[in-house]
Amino acid sequence: MNLFSPNTGYLGIDVGSFGIKLVELKKRGGFLSLHTYAYTENNAGASVLDWQNDLKYTAEVIKNLHEQSGAQSQSVVAALPTFSVFSSAITLSNVDKETLPAAINWEAKKIIPLPIEDMILDWKEIPDPQAPKNSRKILLTGAPKELVKKYVEVFKLAGLTLLSLETETFSLVRSLLGNDPSAVMIVEIGASTTDISVVSHSIPLLVRSLDSGGSAITKAVSKNLNIGLERAEQFKYDLGVSLPGENDTDIPKSILDALTPIINEIKYMISLYEGKHEDKVEKVILSGGSAMLPNFDKYLAKILNLNVVVGDPWARISYPVDLRPVLQEIGPRFAVAVGLAMRG
Repeated sequence: MNLFSPNTGYLGIDVGSFGIKLVELKKRGGFLSLHTYAYTENNAGASVLDWQNDLKYTAEVIKNLHEQSGAQSQSVVAALPTFSVFSSAITLSNVDKETLPAAINWEAKKIIPLPIEDMILDWKEIPDPQAPKNSRKILLTGAPKELVKKYVEVFKLAGLTLLSLETETFSLVRSLLGNDPSAVMIVEIGASTTDISVVSHSIPLLVRSLDSGGSAITKAVSKNLNIGLERAEQFKYDLGVSLPGENDTDIPKSILDALTPIINEIKYMISLYEGKHEDKVEKVILSGGSAMLPNFDKYLAKILNLNVVVGDPWARISYPVDLRPVLQEIGPRFAVAVGLAMRG
């Protein structure tokens, strides 16, 4: 049975701590096309949308966004934030299909730092040519039941149906990588957190979340210049990052200082992945609002000696040519929402 008729859109909604993004795609002639998009966010990063503690307000925001955008679908795919979800690749030996679920549940109890009865577990078997004989490699994911209940409730209050939930990482893989089999690092720099994933054959094998993001950069500029957060946000995107060897100023230096924890984590994860696998990270894809910082991709490329690009979630989507300038500008912020809509 088809969940969607040919004329029904595929709706992805990304609920973040600093805003909400909505994308509706439609399938026409075997291709996905953009039907509508909308967002509401605090660009200055001055306040947090504490949606988990104010479900009614958040539901009203989502409902208004849905109505104002002209979206037609009532069925939603949404994403769980990476920092709230436990994810790990595990290897099980001498386990057959019948006993696999019990073995995974037992392993989950040992590695998930929360009571299993409070978690919703999901898993999928992933190919691993290097795995020992008679062993299975499993990607295990666990999400808190209470968090999942809140997602269900907020969309119910908004008058929408939540079809499914997935982690943000899988949405990013879908919108930014497609079927690329090589080892790629995705760096999603959100407002309050940065999620870093190493993906191979479309499977995230290494995922970490860092409590630092675009708002930390904005606050550093605000403090350095003694200006408000809104003006500091604009300065941040006007000045960007100084390339190695260039004459530095106080402001680009303060931006770079705020980015240092993220850069150090990127280096660490590349080293960790390449130390565990007989494989090299081929490139780095930047996403999230701060991916658009001028020269940041070039700066990273120089210090990592890797190909670094700003991700384009619209690359596999058909849309009117006259929308290209604005879509390219907002693209990194919409990567999760686009990936969610593509799942439909």
